[in-house]
Amino acid sequence: MASISSLGIGSGLDLNGLLDQLQDAEEKKLVPLAARQETQQTKISAYGQLKSALSQFQTAAGALNDSALYESLSTNVGGSAITAAADAEAQPGSYNVTVDTLATRGTLASDGVAAADEAITAADQKLTLNFADGSTQEVDIASGSTLEDIRDTINATEGAGVNATIVNDGTNFRLALSSSETGADASIADFSFDGTAPFTADTANTLQSGTDAALTVNGIDITSSTNQVEGAIQGVTLNLQEEGESSVKVEQDTLKVREAVTGFVNAYNDLKDKIGDLTSFNADTSEAGELLGDSVVRTVESRLRSVLGGAVEGEVSILSDIGISHKYDSELGYSKLEIDGDKLDDAITNNQEALSTFFAGDTDDAGMAGQINTTVEQLLSSNGRVEGAITGAESLKASLVEQYTRMEQSIEQTISRYRAQFGQLDGMIAQMNQTSSYLTQQFDALDAQLGRD
Repeated sequence: MASISSLGIGSGLDLNGLLDQLQDAEEKKLVPLAARQETQQTKISAYGQLKSALSQFQTAAGALNDSALYESLSTNVGGSAITAAADAEAQPGSYNVTVDTLATRGTLASDGVAAADEAITAADQKLTLNFADGSTQEVDIASGSTLEDIRDTINATEGAGVNATIVNDGTNFRLALSSSETGADASIADFSFDGTAPFTADTANTLQSGTDAALTVNGIDITSSTNQVEGAIQGVTLNLQEEGESSVKVEQDTLKVREAVTGFVNAYNDLKDKIGDLTSFNADTSEAGELLGDSVVRTVESRLRSVLGGAVEGEVSILSDIGISHKYDSELGYSKLEIDGDKLDDAITNNQEALSTFFAGDTDDAGMAGQINTTVEQLLSSNGRVEGAITGAESLKASLVEQYTRMEQSIEQTISRYRAQFGQLDGMIAQMNQTSSYLTQQFDALDAQLGRD
């Protein structure tokens, strides 16, 4: 049989067009599989959004599940002489602080040398730095060092106690030393070399002794070697800024508690909005949310509704006791949490102990926040409803991908078989056409022969 290089050449039939139609028909089998893959991917994404919103709500609830939150104190400072910060050991109280003197660093300069980059030492020697408290620090100076080298060596020496720079006084270059720490005892007092000195300390003109900070707290005199004063007020660090008077009030940090409660309410409402979006239905466009009617969403809502509507043993037992209640939004079609600001402020200002019992309890899962954490953990655990739904959707999608691949291979084999059969058909018709043409010619010749006879 003759070889056909292009379908239809031998037969004159549009076999390529027919093959294309058959291929299109076969590939339509892939459409439902692709649609199901897309549906599962959409569900995976939607479950991921639900999981993320649940995790954020869990985090917000976790912030309330810490009894230390309700014991935290803040400092309210009046005046610009100081700033202040309280820690867990602070106690509520009011203090008047007067800063008389700030702590300063001692400074000292050398006499001058002609150039900063020319060698001024002829042999190795030690530079001894003397401090006001009687302590000393030795620095090894190499032979052939310049003033710049000496500066760099001092700065590279760990624990030198000073910072070194070079100052040009308009005529000569001087080594300028500044104590690393503030205070009288840490002040640089003098320096000397154990060999031939390349320069000496100008103690007569440039020595400025460091000073301790001097302040009073409620009339009590206090000195400090630094401008960061700890212990003058229990649990409070005073940072001295300038000379003058300031007031410090240490009180319960109501702002942190309110921010945590507000964050909790906002996170829940964000979760409800996300669920509302995922389960929405637009009657005008017939567009539905990715998880409309999904049983996992119903389970999540039911579990959270149960824990939020439950009671905790104590003076504050339900959310509405502190001004948090559910309010139905007819436009949205679901309820969200709403805060009564005055009622919440009253609870935060006057009864933080009861708030602590309600949200944090005496164990990790005794309070409302702990119960929420436990519920969300169960929902998001590896065998929980949300994670299980994600795993199930991912498995189904993987199965559909395999089915799609197998179907593609099957279609390719089918089309290859059709192509081979069409090639055979084309060849057979071409051969039949050749035979028909030959016979026609023979019959025509025979007719002509008979006519002559």
